[in-house]
Amino acid sequence: MTQVKPAPGGRMLTVLRVHLPSEIPIVGCEITPYVLLRRPDGGVFTDDVSEAAPVDGYFMRYKWYRIQSDRRAAICSVHPTEQATLQCIGCLKSKIPVAKSYHCSAKCFSDAWQHHRVLHERAISALNENGTEDDELFGRFGSGSSSSGIISAALSGSTSNLSQSSGVNNGPTPVYPTGTEKSSGETWFEVGCSRTYTATADDIGHVLRFECIVVDVETRGTVRAPTSVMTSRVIPAPTPTPRRLIPVNAADAMGHFDLDSRTSSFGTFTVLSYNILADTYATSDTYSYCPTWALTWAYRRQNLLREIIGYHADIICLQEVQSNHFEEFFSPELDKHGYQALYKKRTTEVYTGSPQAIDGCATFFRRDRFSHVKKYEVEFNKAAQSLTDAIIPAAQKKLALTRLVKDNIALIAVLEAKFGNHGTENPSKRQLLCVANTHINIHHDLKDVKLWQIHTLLKGLEKIAVSADIPMLVCGDFNSTPGSTSHWLLARGKVDHLHPDLAIDPLGILRPLSKLTHQLPLVSAYSSFVSMAGVGYDLDHQRRRMDPATNEPLFTNCTRDFTGTIDYIFYTADSLTVESLLELLDEDGLRKDTALPSPEWSSDHIALLAEFRCKPRVRR
Repeated sequence: MTQVKPAPGGRMLTVLRVHLPSEIPIVGCEITPYVLLRRPDGGVFTDDVSEAAPVDGYFMRYKWYRIQSDRRAAICSVHPTEQATLQCIGCLKSKIPVAKSYHCSAKCFSDAWQHHRVLHERAISALNENGTEDDELFGRFGSGSSSSGIISAALSGSTSNLSQSSGVNNGPTPVYPTGTEKSSGETWFEVGCSRTYTATADDIGHVLRFECIVVDVETRGTVRAPTSVMTSRVIPAPTPTPRRLIPVNAADAMGHFDLDSRTSSFGTFTVLSYNILADTYATSDTYSYCPTWALTWAYRRQNLLREIIGYHADIICLQEVQSNHFEEFFSPELDKHGYQALYKKRTTEVYTGSPQAIDGCATFFRRDRFSHVKKYEVEFNKAAQSLTDAIIPAAQKKLALTRLVKDNIALIAVLEAKFGNHGTENPSKRQLLCVANTHINIHHDLKDVKLWQIHTLLKGLEKIAVSADIPMLVCGDFNSTPGSTSHWLLARGKVDHLHPDLAIDPLGILRPLSKLTHQLPLVSAYSSFVSMAGVGYDLDHQRRRMDPATNEPLFTNCTRDFTGTIDYIFYTADSLTVESLLELLDEDGLRKDTALPSPEWSSDHIALLAEFRCKPRVRR
């Protein structure tokens, strides 16, 4: 038994408070408790006190325990904080991951059916492709439109029976088998001995206990009793239904590709664009419908990383990447997967928060597919200063800059492909590619500023196009819906002079309207779902998720306050063709009781991904 040393006069390191950032631990997500300490001199702080750097002869010792009994609960696949009472037998027969088969109630199962049935349809499709008869295997539910035909089983109210019926075993060999303790008939397995702990699959369904205690450096004895805090049951990381790559050319449109097993074919490459929702904006006040634990950065960063890595994109364009998260997380993590990183953070003339929390645009590319040639940074604040110096009277400059300076930026990368130029008339010529990644001003009442920013970016890209024969991609969050003047300029190269958006121009920065043009042959990649002549179930299904009036997705941003399209991947149609596109989500694919972000999808935007092929170039 460890000796507890009495405190000499009470002057020692003291634990004042311990609490968890989230009571619900999720597999794969770090948990770092908040520990408030008081020094012997009365000072209060939260820094760690290690044995290597004690404070006045004391240091902190930490332990994590998994509290385990003979009973282990299965978790609802829809509401991961609830214990399961129903299991879908059809999921088991079709070899769908067992975790997706559990539901907490009949109502839960019924409400989730539209989403859940997609799993069955895909399983049937996969089996049919492999020549397996589905009638015997799936019974009635294969073609049903409601959950009444599904084969389901009520699980016993006894968690011990549940464990047996579901095939969930009762736990692994303890990580630290010598550190077990027993209390009230439960076994506490020591699973960690540092302040931070990452829950594992072995912890699912179990409660964790964090314990901290002050230790005397000289005697190695503990001071006072340990301070501890308990978590809720550990839950698995919610996993959304994987999105597939849908071919859009006529030759391949009957099929689809599994992103997990697919790599870019020779001469093609894939581009991902995704606003990941910066942590500083992911607040419970803004997204009250999302569980608090699903908004924590510790959870979201792992969920976002899993999603991004799972797309296997050759080029990744991310928006709303905080500078500290780029340096400490995304850059090193994606480096492990073979990506080189470029970053441009927003300017700070308007921003008033922490310098580390300011967000920006990050572009990653696979080193084995591309090499970096040149980087351009566009700061719209600087362009605003030049514009006001040129056309705004001195008395109005301050007012003009207040309207124009919004800290938005763009990051432009020129890359060289490593997969060659075979099949062209000049195979020895370098295959370059220009990729622009931007996040345009969000304010709805500043339509003139949005249009001016986009026009400024396009004019910069035109200069690059003149200097080199180079395909171009323009990706990002443009905060502009289809049909707006900004979208018109991007997609049509000009604007309708009678468009009502043009009535908002108090500074005259859009005049004359004849200047609002560009010569880049830009086309929205996702319009290929409508414009291509291919046929097939998957392609037709995607077309129903498109707005026929604008040839754009029905939405790329989905919250309780707004649902619409503001994210795009544009490409130069004279030099690139679209081969396939990442399937779109529909509102039925999102849970009825939520919007984005959610436990499954950790941003309020959806990711867009397109596969391109370079067109053969005629020697000039």
